[in-house]
Amino acid sequence: MNTPFSRRAALRAAGATALAAGLSGGPTAGSAHADAGTAESAPKLVTYPRPSAVPGNTSFQVRVRTAPDGDWQTLDVYRPQFEEINPATGSGKVYNSSLVYFDFRCSVEVEVTYLKGGTTKARVRPDSYGITPELLGDTLRFTLDEPKDLVVQINDEIFDCLHVVTNGIEHRQPAADDPDVIYFGPGVQTVTGGVLTVPSGKTVYLAGGAVLKATVYFKDVEKAALRGHGMIWASSGQGVLCEGSRNIRVEDVIIMNPGNYIATLGEAKNVRIRKVRGFSSRGNGDGIDIFCSSDVLVDGCFLRNSDDCIAIYAHRWDYYGDTRNITVQNCSLWADVAHPVNIGTHGNSDAPETIENLVIRNIDILDHREPQMNYQGCIALNPGDSNLIRNVRIEDVRIEDFRWGQVIYMKVMYNTKYNTSVGRGIDGVYVKNLSYTGTHANPSLFLGYDADHAITDVTFENLVINGVVIADSMKKPSWYYTTDEIQWFYNEHVTNLKFLTTAEAEAAAAS
Repeated sequence: MNTPFSRRAALRAAGATALAAGLSGGPTAGSAHADAGTAESAPKLVTYPRPSAVPGNTSFQVRVRTAPDGDWQTLDVYRPQFEEINPATGSGKVYNSSLVYFDFRCSVEVEVTYLKGGTTKARVRPDSYGITPELLGDTLRFTLDEPKDLVVQINDEIFDCLHVVTNGIEHRQPAADDPDVIYFGPGVQTVTGGVLTVPSGKTVYLAGGAVLKATVYFKDVEKAALRGHGMIWASSGQGVLCEGSRNIRVEDVIIMNPGNYIATLGEAKNVRIRKVRGFSSRGNGDGIDIFCSSDVLVDGCFLRNSDDCIAIYAHRWDYYGDTRNITVQNCSLWADVAHPVNIGTHGNSDAPETIENLVIRNIDILDHREPQMNYQGCIALNPGDSNLIRNVRIEDVRIEDFRWGQVIYMKVMYNTKYNTSVGRGIDGVYVKNLSYTGTHANPSLFLGYDADHAITDVTFENLVINGVVIADSMKKPSWYYTTDEIQWFYNEHVTNLKFLTTAEAEAAAAS
């Protein structure tokens, strides 16, 4: 039952140096701390009760213990919600699901019992973690040697499944009376008006077991933070809203069932969003949306949303300016509606903007369901509104079989529902080590608008579709395009599209 050292873990470790360098200027946790002792004296397992006012779910019983023979502790189950769109009517049906969370160090054994019965198979995802549970009737067990965020599926159920969120043990927590900390302890917490506006230099801390019903708002501030092992639940608007602010950190919190997006950045700079777990269904239930911002790191997040999980745009609403230097890494994404990653739709036709220098790496995409062709793509690059997308690197992306959509979609678009002009183009995209395993993908499309609004210089290195490496040099009929081998399509306004093996790419780089 022990989890092997997976490729994803290796890639995460390789990126640790870059993450440690990070983004400068953020706050510490506050000048004073409540001492929780050294790592050796800290508890090995910490669980938190669910406040009675917060809805739970009854499909699962979940227990956890320190491995191999600690005392079992029963976890309280929370109720995230997700939406499914009816392709015939456009109406959405909201489903209840399940979530538990806890902190640990060393190793723990997790026991999950499906209380509805009839279990014939169980799956722990992402698949890249390599966790094969021991199945004993309606109960399954597996071991975790380090914190991971997981989905446990019984009999391939999409919505009636269990999300397991884990953190490491906090060794030094901020003191409740620290003047630089806005502290929320366990239980349901509210603020007047439902919006908590954070001053410069302050850290909002949600202790484990805290449930804050508010939007956390960073407006024109610097060196401020939101962190802790607590939860934002059922805020009326965003979970987190960051506008015109610099040097902001959001770390470790769970954001569940907000009225809108999990988090929005607008005209923000030097922002780190790390290990945020976001679950949404209502309205425009996006995950993390980035507008007209720069120097942003999204790292180690788990997002399951009923719209785009990650969206990277330029102008919209009152946000203006280019978007650049955005890194999304070490994340797991599940889109019940729309895209896991969407780039480029919104911009400024009157003063064209650029979205550039984007890195998307070490990502697991668990699901994608979108009936509308114009909104498909596990990763979609769709510049409209005179946007130019350029210098994009996509690396080490593992796409599991999804319900409905495309693996990747690039279109220079003029979507009159959202755009007032055609996008300027897509220039310079390098995709390395992208894999898809499954049977449900529609053909991926690469569509330039015309010769002046084209897609140029797109390279795939080591693209693997159902175990087959796709390359221009692969064996195929002489009259075939490489894309014919995988039933993808590109039009005449796509130039210099290449498919290489890793050996070919290395040889080209060395020449």
